[in-house]
Amino acid sequence: MNTMIKSYATAARAFARRGHCLALAASLLMLACGGGSGDAATPTPPDPPPPTTAPKAVVLNDTLSAPWGLAFLPDGRMLVTQKTGSMLILSADGATVQATLSNLPAVANAGQGGLLDVVLDPDFAATPWIYWSYAEPGTGTEAGLAGTAVARGRLVSDALQDITVIYRQVPKVSGSGHFGSRLAFRSDKTLFVTLGERQKGSPAQDLTTSLGKIIRINRDGSIPSNNPNFGVSGARPEIWSYGHRNPQGAAIHPDTGELWETEHGPQGGDELNLIRAGNNYGWPIRSYGCNYGDPVGDTCRIGGGTHAPDYAEPVSYWVPTSIAPSGLMFYTGNRFPEWRGNAFFGALAGTALWRVALNGAQESSREKLFESLGQRIRHVKQGPDGWLYLLTDGGQLVRIER
Repeated sequence: MNTMIKSYATAARAFARRGHCLALAASLLMLACGGGSGDAATPTPPDPPPPTTAPKAVVLNDTLSAPWGLAFLPDGRMLVTQKTGSMLILSADGATVQATLSNLPAVANAGQGGLLDVVLDPDFAATPWIYWSYAEPGTGTEAGLAGTAVARGRLVSDALQDITVIYRQVPKVSGSGHFGSRLAFRSDKTLFVTLGERQKGSPAQDLTTSLGKIIRINRDGSIPSNNPNFGVSGARPEIWSYGHRNPQGAAIHPDTGELWETEHGPQGGDELNLIRAGNNYGWPIRSYGCNYGDPVGDTCRIGGGTHAPDYAEPVSYWVPTSIAPSGLMFYTGNRFPEWRGNAFFGALAGTALWRVALNGAQESSREKLFESLGQRIRHVKQGPDGWLYLLTDGGQLVRIER
C-alpha cells in the first residue's frame, strides 16, 4: 500500500512538472504570437541608461528681437513670436529665418505689451490654424487703452490667411503692464488663456471683468457650456479661475490633464499653481509677497500670506525676492529620463531655468539651472527631438542637450 501511494505521488509530481512546463511553453507561444491577437507584439524599448554627461546649453540663434512665444510645426520648424509684432518661421535647426509673418493685427508694443504667445490647433494637420495672444491697442473711444486679445489664422504656404480676433479682454484699460498671457489647449480642444490684471489689483476679484482671470473658450471664441457657474450676477461666462496677478506660464499636466500656471507676485510671492475650475487664487487680498515700497520680509506678506481656507494655496512660491517666472512646461521625453514629469519654467528677474519635481500636487524639490547664461529666460518648450528649447529676452534661441 505504501509503495502504491509513493508511486501515485511520484506520478503526480511528474505530471505537475510537465503541466508547469506546458503552461510555460504555452505562455511563451502566446507571447511569440502577439498574445493570440493576430498581430506581432511590439516590444517595449528599455529605459535609456542613466545619464553620463551633464546637460549643457547651446545657443542656436542670437539674432531674434525680444522673442516671446514658441511652437513647433509638424515638420520640425519653429514658430517664434517677437514682441514687436512679427512672427517668424525658423528652420528646424533654429539657425535661419525662413519666413516672416508680418500681416498680423496691430499690437501695443509698450512696456510688457506686444505680440505674446503662439500655439497650434490640436488638429493642425487637418486644419492648419494657429492661435496667438497679444496686447491690442484700443481705437475710437478706447484710444490710449489696451487689453490682451487672442487671434487665429490659417497657416498656408508660410503665410497667414483668414485672420480673426476670437477674444478680447474686458475692459481695455490704461497702462502697459500685466497682460499675461499664455495659451494652452486641453484634451477636449478647448483653449485656456491667462490674463493679467493690468496692474489694477482689485479687478482680479471682480467677476464682471476678465482682468486677472484665466478663461476657457472654444476654438472659434465661443464659450463652453460647462464653464464654472459662480452664481454672481454679471459674471463673465468665459472665466475659469480668478484672483490672478500676472500669469505668464501655462501648461497641461501630461498625466492628469489639469492646467498648471506660473504668475508674478509683487516683491516676492511668485507662484506655481494647480488651476481648478472656479477657484479664487487670492490676488490682491493674499500674497506671500510684499507691497512695493514695504521692507521685504515675513511681516509684510499681503493679507498675512497664507491663502487657505478662503483662497487656493499655491503649490510653490518664491520669497523673499521675485524670480518673475515666465513660460511653463512638463517634461515627457527620453533625453533626460531623470527629469520626466518635472515642471520647468524660465525666470526673468532670476535669469535662470527652474526645475520643480512634484509628488502629485505637492512640490518635492526644486532646482535652479543655467544661471550662467545670464539671460532673462522668457519661455521653455520641449522639442520633438526631446531636448529643451529656451527663448531669452536677449534674442537667443537656446537648446538644452547632452
